[in-house]
Amino acid sequence: MTLTEQMTGIARQARAAGHALTRLSTDDKNLCLRAMADALEAQARRIQDANALDLDAGEKAGLSPAMLDRLRLTDARIAGMAKGLREVADLPDPVGRLLDERTRPNGLRLRKVTTPIGVVVIIFESRPNVTADAAGLCFKSGNATILRGGKEAIQSNGVIADILVEAARAALPAFPEHAIQLVPTTDR
Repeated sequence: MTLTEQMTGIARQARAAGHALTRLSTDDKNLCLRAMADALEAQARRIQDANALDLDAGEKAGLSPAMLDRLRLTDARIAGMAKGLREVADLPDPVGRLLDERTRPNGLRLRKVTTPIGVVVIIFESRPNVTADAAGLCFKSGNATILRGGKEAIQSNGVIADILVEAARAALPAFPEHAIQLVPTTDR
């Protein structure tokens, strides 16, 4: 399978998941976000084991101390990711908000209401905490997410994304399977 075919498949899966996300209630989304936060904390060792692989590869590749620091996931940084997801859960649901309403002279009523985009693709570098932050924000807003992190954090990003999806599916069996996806390759 070529990279183009692989990416097309991921995009199609995300689009279907985006449609399914529109059927989730605010309570469902918040339940999933809190479960994701709890799972990150509960599986901190799993995250740090993957992160150690990235750090080792980064040292061997000659990454600067500043880059290695951005890559490193300490207990405090994992707790910060979990806290961020809980804060997103506490935010009002951005979906379905009435922004404007007017009645035209001919009697036609117009309403401007917030709706999800459908799929959001996020490309980021070697900060694995972005995986949780971006996935959480996109999920809360009813959007499927395709994440493409830097090659330096491929192991960490993969484990974090897996934990988020596992936790959401355990909390809510109706969680769309491909709502959060990580591009599984560092190829361009």
